[in-house]
Amino acid sequence: MPDSLVSPFAAGFACRCPRCGEGALFSGFLKVAPVCESCGLDLKFADSGDGPAVFVIFAVAPIVIILAFIVEALFHPAPWMHLVLWIPTIIILSLLFLRPFKATMIALQYQRGAGEGRAQ
Repeated sequence: MPDSLVSPFAAGFACRCPRCGEGALFSGFLKVAPVCESCGLDLKFADSGDGPAVFVIFAVAPIVIILAFIVEALFHPAPWMHLVLWIPTIIILSLLFLRPFKATMIALQYQRGAGEGRAQ
């Protein structure tokens, strides 16, 4: 198991290297850098799969549902107004949450020494 003094959640939410917490984890919006520019950690192990998307759904859905209930209770807008409000909100929140969630999953994967499953 890799020894890490960096919190996987701090490194994840800052989108930084899971080992040193300094180098940028991404070279694009969601493309993981090949190596850490600070400590040289080879980031080829990083494969978060669909996990971040699932956790983003679990985070964004309750936020939007609660806000929609509040708006409905206070203002009673027309149904089309809910679409105008909540579709962009869902898209924006999902895009905002996706990078930190993916980075956190990669940091947890590094800290726990998780890798691809192999048959014995």
